[in-house]
Amino acid sequence: MGKRRLEDALNKIDHPVNVVYRCFELDPSAERNVEYNMYEKLASKYRMSINQAKDTCRNMEQMAAQAGLDFQLDTLVLTNTFDAHRLALFAKTKGLSHEMTDRLLKAYYTDSKNIGDHKALVELAEEVGLNGKEVAELLASNKISDDVRGDEREAQELGIQSIPFFLINKKHAITGAQSTEVFVETLNNIIKEDGAFSEENDL
Repeated sequence: MGKRRLEDALNKIDHPVNVVYRCFELDPSAERNVEYNMYEKLASKYRMSINQAKDTCRNMEQMAAQAGLDFQLDTLVLTNTFDAHRLALFAKTKGLSHEMTDRLLKAYYTDSKNIGDHKALVELAEEVGLNGKEVAELLASNKISDDVRGDEREAQELGIQSIPFFLINKKHAITGAQSTEVFVETLNNIIKEDGAFSEENDL
């Protein structure tokens, strides 16, 4: 939701912005094959009942719908996302970072795919135009693992503990899935303070 609202905000400001995606795992210790569902995960993590977890998920789905997104949390497949992050960074080297990121998010939140499964990741990669054989070889190796860990170390050094988190010009932060209006106001204020974004300015 934060990503979609940011994109909506960028369409409402008059300055180009270079958006760079970074890697961040909410649960690096998660198994690839998880036997519990989203409700059980939330209930355990936040010490709530299953019914409370279901209500939380319904609220999230409603907020997502307002942003034009179709969240299917009832059938969401929890898994380890490390290899999905490796794939996203690989896609970046091929000029398909945004396309791959969008496809992975839709696969996870809407299509109920296991984005920790290598076969599923290869299929998703092929959908956005990547070479399936190259992706399979990547996933079978440890390539790009250091790059993912590097992003995660940087996030730790910056004190980032949750997502979404947006770092602008390496000094301004927007945390959480803020409204489009908040993004627009904040970005315009940063532009007034720092000047118009250039190609070197990352968000």
